[in-house]
Amino acid sequence: MFAYIVRRMFQSVIVLLVVGLVAFSMFRFVGDPIDNMLGQERTQADIDRLRTELGLDQPFPVQYYKFLKGAVQGNFGVSYRQGRPVSTIIAERAPATLELAFVSGFLAITMGIALGVFTAIRRQGIAANVIMTVSLIGVSLPTFLIGILLIYIFSVELDLLPSFGRGETVMIGGWSTGFLTASGLKALILPAITLGLYQMTLIMRLVRSEMLEVLRADYVRFARARGLSDRVINFRHALKNTLVPVITITGLQLGSIIAFAIITETVFQWPGVGLLFINAIQFVDIPVMAAYLMLISVMFVTINLIVDLLYYAIDPRLRVDARAT
Repeated sequence: MFAYIVRRMFQSVIVLLVVGLVAFSMFRFVGDPIDNMLGQERTQADIDRLRTELGLDQPFPVQYYKFLKGAVQGNFGVSYRQGRPVSTIIAERAPATLELAFVSGFLAITMGIALGVFTAIRRQGIAANVIMTVSLIGVSLPTFLIGILLIYIFSVELDLLPSFGRGETVMIGGWSTGFLTASGLKALILPAITLGLYQMTLIMRLVRSEMLEVLRADYVRFARARGLSDRVINFRHALKNTLVPVITITGLQLGSIIAFAIITETVFQWPGVGLLFINAIQFVDIPVMAAYLMLISVMFVTINLIVDLLYYAIDPRLRVDARAT
């Protein structure tokens, strides 16, 4: 087990280094931040001075080394646009994105597994067929279109929920939360549904497919021959084996919820790190863009590591293979 963790950690470090190199290289071609930071009356002396202050006159390997050295220490430099430390800006925006991702992920997992099991057990029923048909909407429609549709129905026509913003928030320590205010909870509903709908339908269809395959297995037939109840067979035997491959996909989807919150935050003007990244692209704010991609990479690598460890703990075949080698 220890050797497995060490090997996965080593692979994770390699992935982060490669992602950091690719991200830092791409941002050299998105534009010159000097053009946005200085006015029209700038002189060549002003350009050279600011380029030196930002370290943009140094060779690329030196810039990349300094970026990695600072990133390890949690220092991603200073925002070209706001003139403040990037880590401070991200810390201010992170609560909004994390709360949105938490609610979306919770809805996607709980509803996805529940509906997947229901449609597998009652696969011939009318309700199951209706759910499977409606689920095609979540898979087929793009996220931004779903968000606009929900805004039109619940904000424009019914005037029940806000169409943008995070609502009222309160500070708990250094964390700003909307969970404790009515307007904050109302503002969270539409973005959470929009962000989690695709993941929910994907998990639901995967659980249904795996559940149907498990229910046709020989050991399930043997359990029925022994006279075990349907509840015991479905939830003690079938569901446990169904969740083994589902864990991998679910872990990746939880990571993608945060990574792809950019679209949802843009549609609903949600003040999170996704919207911060979009604004950073417009102003060629390279430190913010690089920090965002590095943090997303760290999150994905961490989730993959946790998923692999859970997979290792749940599936006994992996432990047997590890001891054999």
